[in-house]
Parts: sequence; structure tokens; C-alpha cells
Amino acid sequence: MGSVISVKAEGVGKRYRIGGALEKHTTLRDAVAAAVKRPIERLRHPGSATHVSEEIWALRDVSLEVEEGEVLGLIGSNGAGKSTFLKIISRITEPTEGEIHLNGRVGSLLEVGTGFHAELTGRENIYLNGAILGMTRAEINRRFDEIVEFSEISRFLDTPVKRYSSGMYVRLAFAVAAHLEPEILVIDEVLAVGDAAFQAKCLGRMEDVANAGRTVLFVSHNMQAIRSLCTRVVELQQGTVVDSGPPSEVVDRYLRLQGGASGVLELEGDDRLGDGEVLLAAVRILGPDRVPTSVVVSSQPFSVQMDVDLESIPYGLTIGFDLALSDTTVAFRSYQTDADPSEWPELRRGRNRLECRIPPNLLNAGRYTVLPRISIDRQRWIVRGGAVSFDVQRDAGASIHALAAKPGAVAPVLTWARDGSG
Repeated sequence: MGSVISVKAEGVGKRYRIGGALEKHTTLRDAVAAAVKRPIERLRHPGSATHVSEEIWALRDVSLEVEEGEVLGLIGSNGAGKSTFLKIISRITEPTEGEIHLNGRVGSLLEVGTGFHAELTGRENIYLNGAILGMTRAEINRRFDEIVEFSEISRFLDTPVKRYSSGMYVRLAFAVAAHLEPEILVIDEVLAVGDAAFQAKCLGRMEDVANAGRTVLFVSHNMQAIRSLCTRVVELQQGTVVDSGPPSEVVDRYLRLQGGASGVLELEGDDRLGDGEVLLAAVRILGPDRVPTSVVVSSQPFSVQMDVDLESIPYGLTIGFDLALSDTTVAFRSYQTDADPSEWPELRRGRNRLECRIPPNLLNAGRYTVLPRISIDRQRWIVRGGAVSFDVQRDAGASIHALAAKPGAVAPVLTWARDGSG
């Protein structure tokens, strides 16, 4: 017996018209008069634009199937069509072409407070949303206390939601969407709002929904959440599907392409940095596949590679770098002479290619800069330039609670034990 398909998209496309003023006609006479006047205006003013408009396709020929119980992640840069696709699934907008087939009720959280009525209280909006999902009052009553407890807004339950803060709004909106048991749950960037504790709580609830066998479609720029929660990932680019497969593979390719060709500094001839005897020729950030990149994943090792040309080898030569945060704070400094002398790389005249391996599960999410530092006895500087920047996407691993944002330059994954045992 085959798998049950919850969502099936067949050649879905969505076209929008941008530009061009819309004329308002209150009567048929106005509309006819405007139609007659338009060609006359073109003859009088041949060079003028007359309501020029442009059509754009937010989605084009998107075909995919989502099985019952599957957690599908949708990734892509801004404008790729992710949110448009979810709006079509949620019946907020209709496709221009193609068809969507749904097997079950859809619960959506696309924007803060989607589906809420501003004049109604939190209590009334819970029942309103349940009714929209096709649930009976008895079904809503059965889950009501869980929704209120999760949202943590019991004190304001009988207050109109127009007086809620954005944080209160999203707490209640997520609680309703996730607890009223739709067969298909659609989530768009819920992790972009709320504090770290709430983000972790949302992720935990989404995991519970997925484990219960319901279908989840999840859009997020939080790549570690995508990796942890999803069973499959689809990448959209300019409204079309460009990749689909296991989360780790699709996310890694996406991040690498997002990084482009940066993460590398190549210097030749007179552009090399140094004093003539010691010259810095290149700095590279290498991913675990040994390919230069400007985006690394925190759960994977990476390397800082430096090419140094030596005419001679001065006594006390130290070659290293500072790893700095976006605010220029130095997270750490490393030299090739930090370890036991027996482990120092041998330096020779000519081109020396040195590497420093950064272990996995060390750096936090953010942008970092490698600042080369070459000196004599760490006192006389030869090179203090040649910066290369890169981004870290944090992947906290198996723990759903470790996905929320953490402060600090580092975010190590550490093991805990009770009373020092283990």
C-alpha cells in the first residue's frame, strides 16, 4: 500500500502585476469614458507613459509531493517564492496556473497574528481560528487549556488582541496553530519573533507535531532548525525548485553557494604583504571538503590556510592570525608555535602552505574575520593585514533545546553529568 500524499503541487505558478495605476470607476459610464479617452491621450502625448505595468512570476512550474507525516523544509534567499507557496497552500491566494491538492485541514502561521481579528479578545480568537479550521466547539474546548498554557498570556486572555505586543501576538498565534490539530501545519519564520526560550518552546512543539504523524511545511532562515526538524528539504530559487533531498546535503550546498567565491584572499607579486624576506601570499577559509568557502557550519571542522613566501627564515618567526568578531573584538589568536615544539610545522625557503584546523562545535553563529599576524618573537610585526571574512551558521546537533540563539563568540556543545559522575 502506497504512502498517503498530504500535499501535491502540480505545475504551480503565481504571477503578480507590479506598477501601473489602477483606475477607479464608480459607474459603467466612467469606465466607457476612460476607454475612449485613453487612445486620444496617447495621440496628444506620444512620449508619455500610460500606466506602464510589469508582470513578475513569484512561482513558476513548481511540482512536488509531501507525504503524510513528513516535515518538509523550504529554503532559499529572500524573494525565492517560499512564502508565496505557503500562502497558496493556505488558500490565502490562488495560483495563476497549476493545481494544489490537499488531504486534510491546514493550520497556518504565516505572519504574526494571521487570521486574528483585532477587535476580538484572545479567547474569542482561539474559537474563531478553530472554527476556520472546521473544528467543533467541543474539540476546541478540549485543547483550550493547553493553548492558553503554552501561550503564557492567561492574564490577557479577555483583552482585545489589538492591545497585545508582537511577542504576545505570536505566542498566541503559534499556540493556536500548533494545538488545534490540523492535519497539515504550515509555519513561516515563526522563529524570527520571540525570545530564545520561546523559540526553543516552538521548536519542541513542532517536533511533537511531527512525531504525531502530522505533515509540517516549514520555512526558515534558521538552518540549524531546518537540519534538526526536517526529513526533507526543498530549495527554491527565483520561484522554481532547484534542489531537493536530505536536509544536510541540501543545506550544505545552499550555504556554500550563498557564500559565493569569497572566503579567499590571493596576493601576487608586489601585492604580497610583508617586508621582502617574509611575504603573505594567500589566506583561505576551507570547509570540511577542502573547498574555499565564506560560510561554515558550526558542527563541522574548517581550516584557515595561509600561503607564506620565505626568502629566509628569521629566528623567532611566528605566523598566525586573530579571529575577530564583527565588532572587531578578538575571539582568539593562534600561532604555528602554540603547541609543543615537536608539533610545529617545518618552515622552508620558498612557498609554505600552513593550516590551522578549527574544531567543530566551537564558534557561535555570526560573522568573523581572520586577520593574519606575522611577527618576530611576537614583538616586531611583519604582517598585520590581509583580512578574510566568513559567516558561521550554527548547527547545535541533536538537541532541540540547543537551537535557540545564544550569546557570546563561542557556543560549544558540552557534555554534562550529575554530581561529577560519568
